[in-house]
Amino acid sequence: MSTQICRVVDLMMRSACCQTIRSRSCLHKAVLAPVGHYGLCVPGAPMLHRRVYSRDSLSSGPGRPTLGPTSQQPRAERTSPSSALTHRNLSAVAVQGQCRPLCRYDLLDLGEVEENVRRAQACKTIRHSIVDPDLAELVTEHLGSVDAKSVIFDCNPGPGVLTRTLLSAGAQRVVALEGDRSFLHDLQELEGHLDGQLEVVHCDYFKLDPIGSGNLKPPVMFTDKLFTDLGISEANWTDDSPVRVVGILPLRNERGMLLKMVYALFERLSVYRYGRIELNLFISEKEYLKLVSCPGEMMHYRAFSVLWQMACDIELLHKEPWESFVRSSRQRVPSSKGKLPNDHLCLVRLRPRADLFSAGLTPSNASTLLMMVKQCLAKRKVKLMDRLNLWSPDSGSKLLSEMGMPEDILTGHVYPEEYLRLFQLMDKSQEFTQSWLYDEILENTQREGWG
Repeated sequence: MSTQICRVVDLMMRSACCQTIRSRSCLHKAVLAPVGHYGLCVPGAPMLHRRVYSRDSLSSGPGRPTLGPTSQQPRAERTSPSSALTHRNLSAVAVQGQCRPLCRYDLLDLGEVEENVRRAQACKTIRHSIVDPDLAELVTEHLGSVDAKSVIFDCNPGPGVLTRTLLSAGAQRVVALEGDRSFLHDLQELEGHLDGQLEVVHCDYFKLDPIGSGNLKPPVMFTDKLFTDLGISEANWTDDSPVRVVGILPLRNERGMLLKMVYALFERLSVYRYGRIELNLFISEKEYLKLVSCPGEMMHYRAFSVLWQMACDIELLHKEPWESFVRSSRQRVPSSKGKLPNDHLCLVRLRPRADLFSAGLTPSNASTLLMMVKQCLAKRKVKLMDRLNLWSPDSGSKLLSEMGMPEDILTGHVYPEEYLRLFQLMDKSQEFTQSWLYDEILENTQREGWG
């Protein structure tokens, strides 16, 4: 009897012990279970240890909670699907200055938001900066897969919030092109703690390839030097994008910069010598609306609209209020006056078409197309046939008939693909080879820096 009692007691103790172990195991798993979309736990996977950070009104936008400037209340960062990417083999400074490889769920420290805001505001360069971790994560998600072979150019990262977010998401090669010296030290320090995933260059992407020649001082630089130093070689136009650029287009002379870039694209100059460079840029809402304007919108349908739509697949990824960005102290508040809304910065993807240089268009004759489109859309209420007859008398009716277009169509009603088709017909025609249009093209291409 006593033996049976001992066995029962022994079984009860074992059961209780096992139950305790299972409870601890379940608790451990419950704590470590990651939160997926809609707050659901993902079973069977470890948890991404969450960082906490404080927020203030300068880094918040619609839909994001705002804390007062004196509030110390922390908020847990949301878990991104991009955090569960493949192992990155990065390294970071651990205890006592030692380095260890980061596991797939480690995140780089983004720094204190208040300090990042202060540094961004103190920047002497006129610019907007991303300091909101949520916004940086959103931009990273919109970029899609960042652990591919392509290089990511992070233009003027400032405090480096987006840079660190890209690296934490699994980016294998990020090049931080920073034009302001005040941000270089921290970025270079981060570069030294990693295993080659980050390269820091004192360069302003938007000041590449200035007109003229001679020795240049950083942050101004020629594309050839930048790409050579980075070991990036030329790729075929039909290959995937070798470089993906992300940044905020400077507000000063936005239109001029967009024209300069699209000219370089058609003639395969500057960065486009190296392939189909993909741009992911924040541009002002009013310039974006002009960029994607349609035929018939006489106020906004311009040459740069036609050329960008002809050359690239244009995709609006996100619209973010101006208040979500930190302005440098010298940056004026953007004006919302005008017929077009301008309450947001628009994240726009400009991906060059793989078939752009086919059916007769080449970098060598692209300057003719550029001049043709510019002259046609200088006055958008002029008949296209009159413009064609001006270039080659009595040829306009024949071309329009061949394209199946009415003779009274206005230049502001012609679609980008129709301008491209018109150019291809003109390029094959013997009637236009001696026209004054081609003579003017020859004169312009001989001017240094026209492209």
